[in-house]
Amino acid sequence: MDPLPWYKDGLKFTCSQCGDCCTGAPGFVWVNAAEIAEMAAIVGMEVPAFEARYVRTVGIRKSLTERPNGDCELLDPKTRGCTVYQARPRQCRTWPFWESNIRTPQAWKETCEMCPGSGQGQLVPLEDIRKQAEVIKI
Repeated sequence: MDPLPWYKDGLKFTCSQCGDCCTGAPGFVWVNAAEIAEMAAIVGMEVPAFEARYVRTVGIRKSLTERPNGDCELLDPKTRGCTVYQARPRQCRTWPFWESNIRTPQAWKETCEMCPGSGQGQLVPLEDIRKQAEVIKI
């Protein structure tokens, strides 16, 4: 049986919808075919058109495209809201409970310093954190 992690009592997080996690240095938001189809439906586009506009191929994988400044193309620059929030990819849905963010108390502290919703609001129980951390390894 796995020993209980340092966050055994849960961690606080409530999304402030600030858009900060959708901006910054260039990177990758990995997406699969089902996620692409859901996002395309939300914005009222056919999958091929959506992919041509918002998806890039990286090796054998696919990632959402970014603006030159690193912002996700699906982030509304005026409202800083995600234009596909209800169908956002699993990588976005599981933020901030990525393995890299919860590995140590120091990693969580750094996450809280860059994300205004981390460490605030609703207490997320250990089991929910574990489920989200298992979805995607970052």
